[in-house]
Amino acid sequence: MIRNVVVGISGGVDSAISAYLLKERGYNVLGVFMRNWDENDEAGRCSGELDLKDAEWACQRLDIELRQVNYVKQYWTAVFTQFLDDYQQGLTPNPDILCNKHIKFDLFHTHCREVLQYDAVATGHYAANSWGNYLEQQHQEEEPRLLIPQDTFKDQTFFLSGISHHSLRHTMFPLGCMLKTEVKQLARQIGLQRLAEKRESTGICFVGKRNFKSFIGEYLSPRPGPFIDIDTGCEVGQHEGIHQWTIGQRCRLSSYLQPYFVARKEPLCNIIYVASGHEHPALHSNRLTIDPINWLCSRAKSIYVQEGRLRCRFRFQHTKPLVNCSITEEEVVLDSPLRAITPGQYAVFYDDQACLGSARILRPIPLDQLQQQNVKHRAT
Repeated sequence: MIRNVVVGISGGVDSAISAYLLKERGYNVLGVFMRNWDENDEAGRCSGELDLKDAEWACQRLDIELRQVNYVKQYWTAVFTQFLDDYQQGLTPNPDILCNKHIKFDLFHTHCREVLQYDAVATGHYAANSWGNYLEQQHQEEEPRLLIPQDTFKDQTFFLSGISHHSLRHTMFPLGCMLKTEVKQLARQIGLQRLAEKRESTGICFVGKRNFKSFIGEYLSPRPGPFIDIDTGCEVGQHEGIHQWTIGQRCRLSSYLQPYFVARKEPLCNIIYVASGHEHPALHSNRLTIDPINWLCSRAKSIYVQEGRLRCRFRFQHTKPLVNCSITEEEVVLDSPLRAITPGQYAVFYDDQACLGSARILRPIPLDQLQQQNVKHRAT
C-alpha cells in the first residue's frame, strides 16, 4: 500500500495543488525542490532562487516539509551539453524532453525511492496514469499507460514521452482529471492566491526571457556562412552560424520579392539552404526517418514488431494537432504533409487515449525531393 509520496515542488501552482490534493487524501507528503540550473536572468535575478522562495512559502502554508536536491552538474552533462552539441551539428533539440528523461524521471525518481525510501513520486504535470492518478490500481495485471489528461489544452504528455516505463509505474499525476482553471480556483480557495496569479514560465527554462540568439552566442562562437537559394543555387545572403537558425524560420533577407525561410542546414560545409515563400515544397514533408522508438505501450510495440507497421497519430510540436501516420522500419509516413519538421526534435506517437512513445527525428524528406524522385522513377 502506498503511504509515503514525494512531490516535486517547483514553486508553481500546479505542483503545490498536487501536494495539497495528496495531503487531503491522507498521504504522508514530502516536498522536494530540484535545482537544475544555476544562473541569473537578464535582470540579474536568479530565477531559481525566486522559485525556491515560492516553494518554501507554499509548503509552509500547506504544512509540508520541503527539502532540496541539486542536479546542476548532472543537468549540464545530460541536457545542456547535448543541447549545445546538437545546435553545433545543425539540429534543434528539445531540452524539456531530455530533462524529464534524464533528471526528473530518472535521477530524481531514484533518489526518492532508493535514498528517501518513499513509495511513489507525484508531479504537477497535466498527464494521467491508467493505473489511476494516485496509483489506486497499481497492482492490476495490465501495464500502466501514459494517458492524455482531461485538460487537453495543457496536455504535457508530449514532454513525458521519453521517460521509462519503469518510472511510470511509480508516478502519480494528481492533476490528470483537472482543468487549469480549476487548479487556479482551488489555489485561491485554500490561500495560495500568490501562486494562482504567478506568471507561468514558457519556452526553454534556461533561456528565460532572453533573446535566443544572444543566449546561444554566449556558448557557441559565430561561424559565418552563406544562405543559398535551394532552387537556383545562388547565394542570397550571409548568416553568423547554423546554430542560430532552425527549420522553417524566416530569414528576413532584404531586396527579395518573397521572404526566405530556412529549408535545410548543412553543418559540414556551413551552408543554410533557404526557400522562397512560406509554402514552398522544400518546407513540407510527409515522410521522415527516426531513431529507435522509446515505447511506453507494449501492445503498440508488439504490433509494430510483429507486423512491421503501426497505424497511430503523430506530432512533433506539442501545440499542434495530431496527424494520422504509419510507422514502418524506422520511418514515419504521414497521411498529410506538415511544415518545418525539424531534425533533432521528437516524433511523439499517440492512439486515441494515450501517448505510445517517441523517437528523435533524424531527417524529414521534403516534398520537392520526393517529387524529383518520382520524376526520375517515371523517366526510367
